[in-house]
Amino acid sequence: MRDDVRTVEWAGDGLRLLDQTVLPGRVEHVVVRDADALVDAIRRLVVRGAPALGVAGAFGVAIAMLQAEREGWDDAARDAAIARVREARPTAVNLAAGVDRVVPLVGKGVDAVVAEAQAVLDEDVRGNRAIGASGADWVTARTPDRPLRILTHCNAGALATAGWGTALGVVRELHDRGRVEKVYADETRPLLQGARLTAWELVRAGIPCLVQADGAAPSTVLRGLVDVAVIGADRIAANGDTANKIGSVGVALACAAAGVPLVVAAPWSTVDLALASGDLIPIEERDPGEVLAWGGTPTAPDGAGGFNPAFDVTPARLVTALVTETGVLEVAKGETPGRAART
Repeated sequence: MRDDVRTVEWAGDGLRLLDQTVLPGRVEHVVVRDADALVDAIRRLVVRGAPALGVAGAFGVAIAMLQAEREGWDDAARDAAIARVREARPTAVNLAAGVDRVVPLVGKGVDAVVAEAQAVLDEDVRGNRAIGASGADWVTARTPDRPLRILTHCNAGALATAGWGTALGVVRELHDRGRVEKVYADETRPLLQGARLTAWELVRAGIPCLVQADGAAPSTVLRGLVDVAVIGADRIAANGDTANKIGSVGVALACAAAGVPLVVAAPWSTVDLALASGDLIPIEERDPGEVLAWGGTPTAPDGAGGFNPAFDVTPARLVTALVTETGVLEVAKGETPGRAART
Protein backbone atom coordinates (compact mmCIF):
# COMPACT_ATOMS: atom_id res chain seq x y z
CA MET A 1 0.00 0.00 0.00
CA ARG A 2 1.36 3.41 -0.88
CA ASP A 3 1.64 5.91 1.96
CA ASP A 4 -1.22 8.02 0.60
CA VAL A 5 -3.78 5.40 1.60
CA ARG A 6 -4.16 4.33 5.23
CA THR A 7 -6.69 1.75 6.35
CA VAL A 8 -7.10 2.84 9.98
CA GLU A 9 -5.96 6.13 11.48
CA TRP A 10 -6.82 8.12 14.62
CA ALA A 11 -8.30 11.49 13.71
CA GLY A 12 -8.08 13.23 17.09
CA ASP A 13 -11.70 12.73 18.06
CA GLY A 14 -12.60 9.65 16.03
CA LEU A 15 -11.34 6.87 13.82
CA ARG A 16 -10.67 7.54 10.14
CA LEU A 17 -11.38 4.42 8.08
CA LEU A 18 -10.76 3.69 4.43
CA ASP A 19 -14.20 2.59 3.20
CA GLN A 20 -13.52 -0.81 1.66
CA THR A 21 -17.12 -1.24 0.52
CA VAL A 22 -16.63 1.23 -2.36
CA LEU A 23 -13.25 -0.03 -3.62
CA PRO A 24 -11.97 -0.33 -6.28
CA GLY A 25 -14.21 2.26 -7.89
CA ARG A 26 -13.63 5.01 -5.33
CA VAL A 27 -11.15 5.78 -2.57
CA GLU A 28 -13.16 7.30 0.25
CA HIS A 29 -12.75 7.62 4.01
CA VAL A 30 -15.26 7.85 6.83
CA VAL A 31 -14.61 9.22 10.31
CA VAL A 32 -16.40 7.30 13.05
CA ARG A 33 -17.10 9.08 16.34
CA ASP A 34 -19.85 6.81 17.67
CA ALA A 35 -19.46 3.30 19.09
CA ASP A 36 -22.49 1.90 17.30
CA ALA A 37 -21.37 3.52 14.07
CA LEU A 38 -18.07 1.66 14.47
CA VAL A 39 -19.96 -1.59 15.07
CA ASP A 40 -21.90 -0.95 11.88
CA ALA A 41 -18.69 -0.20 9.96
CA ILE A 42 -17.17 -3.45 11.20
CA ARG A 43 -20.21 -5.53 10.29
CA ARG A 44 -20.58 -3.92 6.85
CA LEU A 45 -16.86 -4.52 6.18
CA VAL A 46 -15.99 -0.84 5.86
CA VAL A 47 -13.03 -2.03 7.95
CA ARG A 48 -12.18 -5.72 7.85
CA GLY A 49 -9.34 -8.19 8.27
CA ALA A 50 -8.32 -9.60 11.63
CA PRO A 51 -5.32 -7.32 12.33
CA ALA A 52 -7.15 -4.16 11.21
CA LEU A 53 -10.10 -5.15 13.40
CA GLY A 54 -7.74 -5.44 16.35
CA VAL A 55 -6.57 -1.87 15.79
CA ALA A 56 -10.14 -0.64 15.26
CA GLY A 57 -11.25 -2.38 18.45
CA ALA A 58 -8.52 -0.72 20.48
CA PHE A 59 -9.42 2.73 19.18
CA GLY A 60 -13.09 1.83 19.59
CA VAL A 61 -12.63 1.95 23.36
CA ALA A 62 -11.48 5.57 23.06
CA ILE A 63 -14.47 6.34 20.85
CA ALA A 64 -16.84 4.92 23.50
CA MET A 65 -15.09 6.97 26.19
CA LEU A 66 -15.37 10.21 24.22
CA GLN A 67 -19.00 9.47 23.41
CA ALA A 68 -19.72 8.82 27.09
CA GLU A 69 -18.27 12.22 27.98
CA ARG A 70 -20.15 13.94 25.19
CA GLU A 71 -23.51 12.36 25.94
CA GLY A 72 -23.29 12.15 29.71
CA TRP A 73 -23.24 8.36 29.99
CA ASP A 74 -22.45 6.57 33.23
CA ASP A 75 -19.73 3.92 33.39
CA ALA A 76 -22.21 1.09 32.77
CA ALA A 77 -23.41 2.64 29.50
CA ARG A 78 -19.83 3.26 28.41
CA ASP A 79 -18.82 -0.30 29.20
CA ALA A 80 -21.85 -1.65 27.34
CA ALA A 81 -20.77 0.30 24.25
CA ILE A 82 -17.26 -1.11 24.55
CA ALA A 83 -18.74 -4.61 24.77
CA ARG A 84 -20.74 -4.03 21.59
CA VAL A 85 -17.57 -3.11 19.74
CA ARG A 86 -15.78 -6.16 21.14
CA GLU A 87 -18.53 -8.52 19.98
CA ALA A 88 -19.20 -6.98 16.56
CA ARG A 89 -17.68 -9.97 14.70
CA PRO A 90 -17.14 -13.27 16.51
CA THR A 91 -14.56 -15.20 14.47
CA ALA A 92 -11.66 -12.73 14.32
CA VAL A 93 -10.01 -13.03 17.73
CA ASN A 94 -7.97 -9.85 17.14
CA LEU A 95 -11.01 -7.61 17.57
CA ALA A 96 -11.60 -8.76 21.14
CA ALA A 97 -7.86 -8.81 21.81
CA GLY A 98 -7.50 -5.18 20.72
CA VAL A 99 -10.33 -4.11 23.02
CA ASP A 100 -9.03 -6.17 25.93
CA ARG A 101 -5.53 -4.74 25.61
CA VAL A 102 -6.62 -1.13 26.18
CA VAL A 103 -9.56 -1.59 28.58
CA PRO A 104 -7.28 -1.70 31.66
CA LEU A 105 -6.22 1.86 30.80
CA VAL A 106 -9.73 3.32 30.75
CA GLY A 107 -9.28 4.67 34.28
CA LYS A 108 -6.24 6.65 33.13
CA GLY A 109 -8.21 8.58 30.52
CA VAL A 110 -8.70 8.81 26.78
CA ASP A 111 -5.13 9.89 26.02
CA ALA A 112 -3.72 6.75 27.63
CA VAL A 113 -6.11 4.53 25.70
CA VAL A 114 -5.34 6.28 22.41
CA ALA A 115 -1.60 5.94 23.03
CA GLU A 116 -1.93 2.20 23.64
CA ALA A 117 -4.18 1.79 20.60
CA GLN A 118 -1.57 3.58 18.50
CA ALA A 119 0.99 1.14 19.88
CA VAL A 120 -1.21 -1.72 18.65
CA LEU A 121 -1.26 -0.10 15.20
CA ASP A 122 2.50 0.48 15.10
CA GLU A 123 3.24 -3.05 16.29
CA ASP A 124 1.01 -4.45 13.56
CA VAL A 125 2.94 -2.66 10.83
CA ARG A 126 6.29 -3.79 12.24
CA GLY A 127 4.99 -7.31 12.70
CA ASN A 128 3.71 -7.45 9.13
CA ARG A 129 7.14 -6.50 7.81
CA ALA A 130 8.67 -9.31 9.87
CA ILE A 131 6.03 -11.76 8.60
CA GLY A 132 6.81 -10.75 5.04
CA ALA A 133 10.55 -11.26 5.45
CA SER A 134 10.30 -14.59 7.32
CA GLY A 135 7.65 -15.92 4.96
CA ALA A 136 9.63 -14.95 1.87
CA ASP A 137 12.75 -16.63 3.29
CA TRP A 138 10.80 -19.84 3.96
CA VAL A 139 9.12 -19.88 0.56
CA THR A 140 12.35 -19.09 -1.30
CA ALA A 141 14.15 -21.99 0.38
CA ARG A 142 11.45 -24.52 -0.56
CA THR A 143 10.31 -23.56 -4.05
CA PRO A 144 11.94 -23.53 -7.51
CA ASP A 145 14.66 -20.95 -8.08
CA ARG A 146 12.65 -18.78 -10.46
CA PRO A 147 9.79 -16.27 -10.33
CA LEU A 148 6.89 -18.02 -8.58
CA ARG A 149 3.23 -18.52 -9.34
CA ILE A 150 1.37 -17.76 -6.13
CA LEU A 151 -2.26 -18.26 -5.18
CA THR A 152 -4.02 -16.29 -2.46
CA HIS A 153 -7.57 -16.33 -1.14
CA CYS A 154 -9.59 -13.32 0.10
CA ASN A 155 -7.63 -10.23 1.13
CA ALA A 156 -4.80 -10.40 3.65
CA GLY A 157 -2.97 -7.32 2.48
CA ALA A 158 -2.50 -3.78 3.72
CA LEU A 159 -6.26 -3.31 3.60
CA ALA A 160 -6.73 -6.09 6.16
CA THR A 161 -4.08 -4.70 8.49
CA ALA A 162 -2.61 -1.42 9.66
CA GLY A 163 -0.17 -1.58 6.76
CA TRP A 164 1.88 -3.83 4.42
CA GLY A 165 -0.18 -6.99 4.96
CA THR A 166 0.27 -10.56 6.16
CA ALA A 167 -0.21 -12.99 3.25
CA LEU A 168 0.26 -10.16 0.76
CA GLY A 169 3.16 -8.95 2.89
CA VAL A 170 4.91 -12.21 1.98
CA VAL A 171 3.97 -11.67 -1.67
CA ARG A 172 5.24 -8.07 -1.59
CA GLU A 173 8.56 -9.16 -0.13
CA LEU A 174 8.93 -11.90 -2.75
CA HIS A 175 8.11 -9.35 -5.46
CA ASP A 176 10.77 -6.99 -4.11
CA ARG A 177 13.24 -9.87 -4.43
CA GLY A 178 12.22 -10.50 -8.03
CA ARG A 179 10.59 -13.82 -7.18
CA VAL A 180 6.98 -13.32 -8.36
CA GLU A 181 5.78 -14.27 -11.83
CA LYS A 182 2.06 -13.87 -11.16
CA VAL A 183 -0.52 -14.06 -8.41
CA TYR A 184 -3.83 -15.87 -8.76
CA ALA A 185 -6.29 -13.86 -6.66
CA ASP A 186 -9.45 -15.82 -5.85
CA GLU A 187 -12.45 -13.52 -6.31
CA THR A 188 -13.84 -14.39 -2.84
CA ARG A 189 -17.59 -14.85 -2.75
CA PRO A 190 -19.96 -13.41 -1.80
CA LEU A 191 -18.49 -9.89 -1.49
CA LEU A 192 -15.48 -10.18 -3.82
CA GLN A 193 -12.71 -9.13 -1.43
CA GLY A 194 -10.20 -10.84 -3.70
CA ALA A 195 -11.39 -9.22 -6.91
CA ARG A 196 -12.12 -5.80 -5.40
CA LEU A 197 -9.38 -5.50 -2.80
CA THR A 198 -6.51 -7.94 -3.34
CA ALA A 199 -6.33 -7.24 -7.07
CA TRP A 200 -6.50 -3.49 -6.32
CA GLU A 201 -3.53 -3.78 -3.98
CA LEU A 202 -1.53 -5.94 -6.38
CA VAL A 203 -2.12 -3.63 -9.33
CA ARG A 204 -1.05 -0.61 -7.25
CA ALA A 205 2.10 -2.49 -6.24
CA GLY A 206 2.91 -3.44 -9.84
CA ILE A 207 2.54 -7.17 -9.15
CA PRO A 208 1.03 -9.18 -12.07
CA CYS A 209 -2.25 -10.78 -11.02
CA LEU A 210 -5.09 -12.85 -12.41
CA VAL A 211 -8.51 -12.82 -10.74
CA GLN A 212 -10.23 -16.19 -10.82
CA ALA A 213 -13.51 -17.63 -9.55
CA ASP A 214 -13.25 -19.32 -6.17
CA GLY A 215 -14.35 -22.59 -7.74
CA ALA A 216 -11.41 -22.45 -10.16
CA ALA A 217 -8.78 -22.38 -7.42
CA PRO A 218 -8.48 -26.14 -6.70
CA SER A 219 -8.23 -26.89 -10.42
CA THR A 220 -5.56 -24.23 -10.87
CA VAL A 221 -3.52 -25.91 -8.14
CA LEU A 222 -4.08 -29.45 -9.42
CA ARG A 223 -3.14 -28.45 -12.99
CA GLY A 224 0.34 -27.55 -11.76
CA LEU A 225 -0.09 -23.81 -12.26
CA VAL A 226 0.73 -22.84 -8.67
CA ASP A 227 4.04 -23.09 -6.80
CA VAL A 228 2.77 -21.96 -3.39
CA ALA A 229 -0.49 -20.76 -1.82
CA VAL A 230 -0.31 -18.01 0.81
CA ILE A 231 -3.39 -17.09 2.82
CA GLY A 232 -4.20 -15.17 5.99
CA ALA A 233 -6.19 -16.18 9.05
CA ASP A 234 -8.85 -14.81 11.37
CA ARG A 235 -8.23 -17.26 14.20
CA ILE A 236 -5.77 -20.10 14.74
CA ALA A 237 -6.38 -22.78 17.36
CA ALA A 238 -3.65 -24.18 19.62
CA ASN A 239 -3.30 -27.28 17.43
CA GLY A 240 -2.80 -25.22 14.26
CA ASP A 241 -6.31 -25.50 12.81
CA THR A 242 -6.90 -22.26 10.91
CA ALA A 243 -10.07 -20.26 10.29
CA ASN A 244 -9.98 -18.12 7.17
CA LYS A 245 -12.41 -16.84 4.56
CA ILE A 246 -14.87 -19.44 3.29
CA GLY A 247 -13.29 -21.37 0.43
CA SER A 248 -9.85 -21.63 2.03
CA VAL A 249 -10.26 -25.30 2.91
CA GLY A 250 -10.81 -26.16 -0.77
CA VAL A 251 -7.51 -24.50 -1.59
CA ALA A 252 -5.85 -26.43 1.25
CA LEU A 253 -7.19 -29.79 0.09
CA ALA A 254 -5.98 -29.15 -3.46
CA CYS A 255 -2.54 -28.09 -2.21
CA ALA A 256 -2.24 -31.26 -0.14
CA ALA A 257 -3.23 -33.41 -3.13
CA ALA A 258 -0.76 -31.65 -5.44
CA GLY A 259 2.14 -31.39 -2.98
CA VAL A 260 2.01 -27.59 -3.08
CA PRO A 261 2.94 -25.74 0.15
CA LEU A 262 0.06 -23.96 1.91
CA VAL A 263 1.43 -21.06 3.94
CA VAL A 264 -0.70 -19.25 6.52
CA ALA A 265 0.60 -15.77 7.36
CA ALA A 266 -0.84 -14.06 10.43
CA PRO A 267 0.26 -12.13 13.52
CA TRP A 268 0.69 -14.05 16.75
CA SER A 269 -2.34 -12.19 18.12
CA THR A 270 -4.47 -14.29 15.75
CA VAL A 271 -3.46 -17.45 17.63
CA ASP A 272 -6.02 -18.38 20.27
CA LEU A 273 -4.32 -20.80 22.64
CA ALA A 274 -7.52 -21.01 24.69
CA LEU A 275 -9.08 -23.07 21.88
CA ALA A 276 -7.63 -26.56 21.60
CA SER A 277 -8.85 -27.17 18.06
CA GLY A 278 -10.65 -25.58 15.16
CA ASP A 279 -14.02 -27.14 15.88
CA LEU A 280 -14.27 -24.70 18.81
CA ILE A 281 -13.81 -21.61 16.64
CA PRO A 282 -17.09 -19.69 16.30
CA ILE A 283 -18.03 -19.33 12.63
CA GLU A 284 -19.82 -16.13 11.71
CA GLU A 285 -22.88 -16.55 9.51
CA ARG A 286 -23.70 -13.46 7.49
CA ASP A 287 -26.96 -12.27 5.95
CA PRO A 288 -28.26 -15.00 3.60
CA GLY A 289 -29.27 -12.24 1.22
CA GLU A 290 -25.61 -11.78 0.28
CA VAL A 291 -25.70 -15.09 -1.62
CA LEU A 292 -29.26 -14.77 -2.90
CA ALA A 293 -28.80 -11.45 -4.70
CA TRP A 294 -26.14 -9.27 -6.28
CA GLY A 295 -26.33 -5.49 -6.35
CA GLY A 296 -29.91 -5.66 -5.15
CA THR A 297 -30.96 -7.98 -7.99
CA PRO A 298 -32.15 -11.46 -6.95
CA THR A 299 -30.01 -14.30 -8.31
CA ALA A 300 -32.09 -17.11 -6.77
CA PRO A 301 -35.82 -17.82 -7.00
CA ASP A 302 -38.32 -16.81 -4.33
CA GLY A 303 -38.55 -19.55 -1.74
CA ALA A 304 -34.86 -20.50 -1.88
CA GLY A 305 -32.98 -20.14 1.36
CA GLY A 306 -29.39 -19.00 1.76
CA PHE A 307 -26.46 -20.36 3.77
CA ASN A 308 -23.68 -17.83 4.19
CA PRO A 309 -20.85 -18.86 6.53
CA ALA A 310 -18.11 -16.24 6.40
CA PHE A 311 -15.28 -18.61 7.27
CA ASP A 312 -14.19 -22.23 7.17
CA VAL A 313 -11.57 -24.12 9.16
CA THR A 314 -8.55 -25.77 7.56
CA PRO A 315 -7.24 -28.72 9.62
CA ALA A 316 -3.68 -28.34 10.86
CA ARG A 317 -2.53 -31.37 8.87
CA LEU A 318 -3.16 -29.38 5.67
CA VAL A 319 -1.21 -26.28 6.79
CA THR A 320 2.38 -26.59 5.64
CA ALA A 321 3.69 -23.56 7.50
CA LEU A 322 2.45 -20.81 9.79
CA VAL A 323 4.35 -17.54 9.55
CA THR A 324 4.05 -15.02 12.38
CA GLU A 325 6.23 -12.09 13.39
CA THR A 326 8.06 -14.49 15.73
CA GLY A 327 9.12 -16.89 12.98
CA VAL A 328 7.86 -19.93 11.05
CA LEU A 329 6.23 -23.09 12.40
CA GLU A 330 5.97 -26.10 10.09
CA VAL A 331 2.53 -27.15 11.26
CA ALA A 332 2.09 -30.26 9.11
CA LYS A 333 5.26 -31.62 10.74
CA GLY A 334 3.82 -31.12 14.22
CA GLU A 335 5.19 -27.67 15.09
CA THR A 336 1.92 -26.20 16.34
CA PRO A 337 1.31 -22.83 18.02
CA GLY A 338 0.38 -24.55 21.26
CA ARG A 339 3.61 -26.52 21.32
CA ALA A 340 5.61 -23.39 20.51
CA ALA A 341 3.99 -21.54 23.41
CA ARG A 342 4.73 -24.36 25.83
CA THR A 343 8.36 -24.62 24.79
